[in-house]
Amino acid sequence: MKLIRRVIKIIETKSLSIEKRYRLVFSMTALSGLLLGSTFFFFTDSYMFLPILIVATYLLTYFSVLEGIDGFEWFSLFIMPVLVTVAFYLFFFLFPVRWITRVPFIVIYGISIYAALLCSNIFNVGVEKSLQLYRAAYSVNFFYQTIVAFLLFNAIFSFRMNFIANALMVGIMAFVLSLQVISTIRLEEKINRGLLLNALLISLVMVEVAIAVSFLPLRITITSLFLTAVYYSSSGLLAHFLDEKLFRETVREYLVVLGFTTVIVLFSLKW
Repeated sequence: MKLIRRVIKIIETKSLSIEKRYRLVFSMTALSGLLLGSTFFFFTDSYMFLPILIVATYLLTYFSVLEGIDGFEWFSLFIMPVLVTVAFYLFFFLFPVRWITRVPFIVIYGISIYAALLCSNIFNVGVEKSLQLYRAAYSVNFFYQTIVAFLLFNAIFSFRMNFIANALMVGIMAFVLSLQVISTIRLEEKINRGLLLNALLISLVMVEVAIAVSFLPLRITITSLFLTAVYYSSSGLLAHFLDEKLFRETVREYLVVLGFTTVIVLFSLKW
């Protein structure tokens, strides 16, 4: 045990001598290369890449952020980079695998994982919320949450499971995503009862909606879009409420998004 700790300490010391910007670029490049390699195999033959990608993303996120990780941050700082990787990996196999799609896909993933790593680094530094840097990180993080949510919901419903499995998977994903976004409001370093209850509230809402849409004759993309809109609106409203910034204009903006998506769903029903 002492030997392992000594080795980890040496690795940390060596890594800290590398400028953080270069660590972020290295992690982005390594993960993009690993994901690119996985696309040359059929999904049925390459499911083994999923745990490899998860472990690699976690380790490279640690390599990128490194300093001052404590308590709940060992989970919260790693959620988005890992989910970005998982979401892109699963979504890639839902459309034709060609170089014309593979190259832009990897480029978009590279930009996305770099943004996720950068946001985790900013949250780890713990800058004051009054600073523009934190506001930008929070906005970018929430933006990528909606993208990840759409990709994951799309992948879940593409497996054509029953409504119970759909609801369970959607609930788990919503719980993890909402736990991360809520923890960034006050940069929580410890998990607490309020944090869990708020995440469970969002998860419960998503479970109920997932059960309902499982019985509707909708295309998978429309179903995923509606679930994403519900998650975006519910988690966004809750986050603003917890941050004591829930103004009338804010409520209206989220309800407009949800209402517009609901209209799309109604017109897309195939009775």
